[in-house]
Amino acid sequence: MRRFAFSFLLALPILAFLGVLVVAPLAAMLGYQDAAPLWGEMLGDAYYQRRIVWTVFQAAATVVLTTVLGVPIAWALARLQFAGRALVLRLLMLPFILPTLVAGMGVLALFGERGALWRGWADTAALLLYGNVFFNLPVMIRAAYQGLASVPANRLAAAQTLGANAWQRFWRVELPVLKAWLAGGACLVFLYCFSGFGLALLLGGQRFATVEVEVYQLIAYELDMAHAAVLVWLVLGVTALAGLLYAWISRRADAAEVRIRQPEKPKTWAEHALLAFALFTLAVCCALPLLAIAFQAAQAGAAWRVLWDGDTLAALWNTARFSGGAVLGAAVLGALHAAAARQWAAIRALTFLPFMVSPVCLSFGVLLLYPSWSASLPMLIALYALLAYPFVTKDILSAWDALPANYIAA
Repeated sequence: MRRFAFSFLLALPILAFLGVLVVAPLAAMLGYQDAAPLWGEMLGDAYYQRRIVWTVFQAAATVVLTTVLGVPIAWALARLQFAGRALVLRLLMLPFILPTLVAGMGVLALFGERGALWRGWADTAALLLYGNVFFNLPVMIRAAYQGLASVPANRLAAAQTLGANAWQRFWRVELPVLKAWLAGGACLVFLYCFSGFGLALLLGGQRFATVEVEVYQLIAYELDMAHAAVLVWLVLGVTALAGLLYAWISRRADAAEVRIRQPEKPKTWAEHALLAFALFTLAVCCALPLLAIAFQAAQAGAAWRVLWDGDTLAALWNTARFSGGAVLGAAVLGALHAAAARQWAAIRALTFLPFMVSPVCLSFGVLLLYPSWSASLPMLIALYALLAYPFVTKDILSAWDALPANYIAA
């Protein structure tokens, strides 16, 4: 009984925080009585059908692309030793933490109307797919890398002793362990791409607009809350399913402490070729947009003076305040959520609730519900922390799940 009470006290602040900043604003946006009769109209409209199909397709295509590219890259990083390996592992998440606008500018600098490499992708679906891969390939690589790290070294050694080559060891020993991690990574990638807004707006345009972009246009330009509510319910249903699947899969993934196989220098031509493929793919998919931004900045000339402009310095100070407060809030919330999630499966399923709802709908819902708090520092910090703390929770839970059961019992 005491343990139950302690777990409930841990969960209470998280439930209150999510209730105030997610559930209540979402209910404010979805509480339009005029939306119910519009379901048949919108789902039967060819225009919205194309938007829904495209949204699902681009998310699913990104999952396939990141899996096909990410698994061999993760294997090379986990099994092969090479100069700069530790640095590559540290830089893997750099594309993912970049602001959407900055990443989109990098993609357009390479493949937009004035792209430095190729202009044939301008106004095509390839721009958005490349941007999705840029953001989400590191997510899939990290998932596969963690899965490979959970394969016991003695199991691989036994297979090698029995004469299994590298491919046979992967297919028969590593892949069965890897499946759960890949499924979890696929759920996250699909979740990010299906509910993504900024990248779809910047790179997809009107021609390849996703459902989330349609929600934004209906609310911001047409003030059509009823039609927007229908689309929001659709997004919420799909992303909630993806989030629940991720929570279930991550709980089943074997994260026990094992003796992992240490990476070795590539010996065969196939291993050298795989390593070259991995580094080349990372350079093309993740490094090129960043280099394009740096190249354009180097050619900015007198535009560099904007860094010393008063508005720029004020923006930097605001960013520092928001970031500092959000880091502190995310650390506290993430630790509390992880502690509660260890005891309550339902709390674990809520880890990625902030990403299961439409960010556009959430933003407008906050403005409608708390108008007096708009443009206030506490509200901005709370919203930043809301989007950041699930990643803290995920990392803490992964570390906790990796602890042997006898540690907890002791």
